[in-house]
Amino acid sequence: MKTLAFALRNSKEILRDRLSLAFGIGFPVVLLLLLSAIQSNIPVKLFAIDRLAPGIAVFGLSFISLFSGMLIAKDRTSSFMLRLFTSPLTSSNFIFGYTLPLLPMAVVQVAMCFIVAFFLGLTVSINVLLTIIVLIPVAILFIAIGLLSGSLFNEKQVSGVCGALLTNLSAWLSGTWFDLDLVGGTFKTVADALPFVHAVNAGRAALSGNYSAIFPDLWWVIGYTVAVMAIAILVFTRKMNGDNI
Repeated sequence: MKTLAFALRNSKEILRDRLSLAFGIGFPVVLLLLLSAIQSNIPVKLFAIDRLAPGIAVFGLSFISLFSGMLIAKDRTSSFMLRLFTSPLTSSNFIFGYTLPLLPMAVVQVAMCFIVAFFLGLTVSINVLLTIIVLIPVAILFIAIGLLSGSLFNEKQVSGVCGALLTNLSAWLSGTWFDLDLVGGTFKTVADALPFVHAVNAGRAALSGNYSAIFPDLWWVIGYTVAVMAIAILVFTRKMNGDNI
């Protein structure tokens, strides 16, 4: 109940920032429309909608990190957080209280990508619903990265880490725009060691109905999610104890 009460407060804070909400949900849709327009004017299948849609959905989730990071960084530097430190909330209550209200936003964002993709030629099937479910751990991973960043850095630093660095990493190392095998070498090795390409591959496998190929990649995402969330809780605990001294 403590977590839910805190999550409700955070939901209200998120809904107040309507411009950022519109940008977070709308920008991936704009990218999807733009790349589909490019595809319609070139002779090769560079941005096939059934491969592009899951990739854009994953890339769009990187903006959730900026939301979560800015939210926690802003609270950490305010008197509101200092008052909360005197409450019976634990670090886990805080972290999950930030996570819960962001999940519906992430699901809406992913769903919007696929709804627009239907109008661009994506076949309507039950696999789309499965893909959205498969991408939920991906959403939690990006939220956790934002929470970790917000626990470590101030608002300006979070905007650089989550707004610039993370979005570029998730764009170039996810295989959304091009096949990583075309580059190969160290670039592909680094990409395979990070969760972004595995998130896109799991989404594409779910959308295509290749169910056996989902979990080899999804386990990578889940592993990273558990690790980053645990580190975020640990770091927030130390910050909380430090602020109380």
